[in-house]
Amino acid sequence: AMEPERMQPLRETADFIIDTTGITPAQLREKLAETLFSEEEAAPHIQTEIMSFGFKRGIIKDADLLIDVRFLPNPFYINSIRQQTGLQSGVRDFVLGAPVTQEFLAKETDLLTFLLPNYEHEGKRRLVIGVGCTGGMHRSVAIAEELGVRLRAKGFACTVSHRDIELEQEHVRRL
Repeated sequence: AMEPERMQPLRETADFIIDTTGITPAQLREKLAETLFSEEEAAPHIQTEIMSFGFKRGIIKDADLLIDVRFLPNPFYINSIRQQTGLQSGVRDFVLGAPVTQEFLAKETDLLTFLLPNYEHEGKRRLVIGVGCTGGMHRSVAIAEELGVRLRAKGFACTVSHRDIELEQEHVRRL
């Protein structure tokens, strides 16, 4: 019975009082957003991080979704573009130019544009998507970049990074 008396001076000066008894963290987040922000500011915006990686160096530990693109045509076996990365036009055009890649990108973009608002609705603020190929410098890089372009075009906040690109470039140079 001590706590209510000790809290009384605070209660008298408080602008808002939120009873958190029996509410979930998501409900608290919603209550705080309603209380502190205008409707426009309170609209949740999920931040999507797409990260390419190479399976041979292990998966991305904190990824929410993992996409394996090792089924796509592999630039590693094309001598003229082996040294390039998925950030360069030779590899990018080779990977994105394959009909299987275009079909995959359409399906994956469709899936993500369905998932993101639903994750957002559940109160998720950050979604990490790992895109993996064997080494992490060709297919995964090109696909991560293109998914970023497609998601941003649909109005989603999205960053793209490449975990293994430098390590794999060093490895390929030594071959």
